[in-house]
Amino acid sequence: MSPSKPAQPIRLHTTLLSGHGHRVKLFLTLLDLPFTINELNMAAGDNRKPAHLALNPLGEVPVIEDGDVVLSDSNAILVYLARKYGDPSWLPQDPLGAAAVQRWLSLAAGKIAYGPCAARLVTVFGAPHHLETAQKIAVKLFDVLDAELRDKPFAIGDTPTIADIAAHSYIAHAPEGGISLEPYPHIRAWLKRIEALPRFLPMPASKAGLVAEID
Repeated sequence: MSPSKPAQPIRLHTTLLSGHGHRVKLFLTLLDLPFTINELNMAAGDNRKPAHLALNPLGEVPVIEDGDVVLSDSNAILVYLARKYGDPSWLPQDPLGAAAVQRWLSLAAGKIAYGPCAARLVTVFGAPHHLETAQKIAVKLFDVLDAELRDKPFAIGDTPTIADIAAHSYIAHAPEGGISLEPYPHIRAWLKRIEALPRFLPMPASKAGLVAEID
């Protein structure tokens, strides 16, 4: 049976340069699902206005509206979309496969968030994080992931899952936070495999960190 399609386009509330929002936008695109985007101006406080707080009282992005379903948290949204609209390969149901995906989702919400994501928040948005600490977290994580990806094409095995989607955006844009990917050939090869998937949609790059040094 082919995966279903939504009765009407899914509404995605996000910002253009949000890696969390890009995870969802990328997966919607890979699944070839119809969706519309409500671009929020975070600097202008759009995320703190009543209309958005009614969808997410924390004032965060992304949020999706799928019919009567309103859902926030990028990783939770990936799980929802995979289960409702995706091929089963995107989120394995066997215990070991499901656990392996969950580990990467935890990395996305943990060390990826505190490492490459936080470093980019400093250099691109001027966030009050400690840049050197975030960069050290990223380097330690990348050392581990590069070794893991030596013998497998995707995060948990031979086919892409939402683990890859959750991890891609901030790792791919780590140079914007001043973190070089040159020492990590297996991570770079993994990124290229994800970016070769049909309908892959890149996140716009920002001229910050190491990227600012490229003419």
